[in-house]
Amino acid sequence: MNTNHALRPATPADVPAIVGLITELAVFEKLEHLVVVTPESLLPQLFGPRPAAEAVVGEVGGQVVAFALFFHNFSTFLGKPGLYLEDLYVQPAHRGTGLGKALLSHLATLAVERGCGRFEWSVLDWNQRAIDFYEKMGATVMPDWRICRLAGDRLQAFVR
Repeated sequence: MNTNHALRPATPADVPAIVGLITELAVFEKLEHLVVVTPESLLPQLFGPRPAAEAVVGEVGGQVVAFALFFHNFSTFLGKPGLYLEDLYVQPAHRGTGLGKALLSHLATLAVERGCGRFEWSVLDWNQRAIDFYEKMGATVMPDWRICRLAGDRLQAFVR
């Protein structure tokens, strides 16, 4: 395991690199046709007056090669906030070095420090490598839950 990486909170200067990694993640997930984010649209979501999310980056040799983007949600059953990992991505050349695990561990630590009752994320059902990795670290893949989504035109139509 290579530990030549460093984790740190993202800064506004990291936003273009994060958008590049988001695009790489979308290509990996075969969802690049859905990516519309730009540095200009992401910047206020991470660093504006009311940030919607936070990010941590992983660096190797001063280059951003990984990121985790997350936000707080809430569990009514627990009566506590939760930490939700929206995306985690490590460039292929840096996989297997412990960087992904370090990012997850960092977020788990934040969740505990912030009094969260849960640390959750989603995984594509075909990404067996990720599922195995998450289960090995102690996560439960929830078999009975499905994500429901209203977005785009359907969201607009529902509002009308």
